[in-house]
Amino acid sequence: MLTDVILEDDRWLQAGLETLAETAARAALSHLGLDPDGFEIAVLACDDARIAELNAEFREKPTPTNVLSWPSEERSPEEPPQGGEEGMPEELGDIAIAWETCQREAAEQGKPAADHITHLIVHAILHLLGYDHIRDADATVMETLEVGILGKLGVANPYS
Repeated sequence: MLTDVILEDDRWLQAGLETLAETAARAALSHLGLDPDGFEIAVLACDDARIAELNAEFREKPTPTNVLSWPSEERSPEEPPQGGEEGMPEELGDIAIAWETCQREAAEQGKPAADHITHLIVHAILHLLGYDHIRDADATVMETLEVGILGKLGVANPYS
């Protein structure tokens, strides 16, 4: 398995996060020409209270957010990771995703929760690979990749 989901909040079971995360991660890496079997990603399935703690600790923002990511090392999209050898996958990093915020955002945006969760996992994986959206040009690159990856999964463009 590419993704290792750690369930802190059992509500994620009803959303099928393990399958959504694995599918999204495989699609993202494949889209970028990387072998999904050469990598490993930890996904913490938590609630808003837990992600607010993490957001405060790592970003000095003591509020809930939808998803956070921590790459295992500094990366650049121009130099993608190579992946580990068979049986020894390279760790890309960790992702945390918050139940209440994801559900609320999906409802507010009129999207299926599974589609929104898939988008957030793809988004976080791109961050693990060194993509960001601080500058407008970088945001355009990242959003274009997200739309392409999601399109292959049958998920509508989240930015339209």
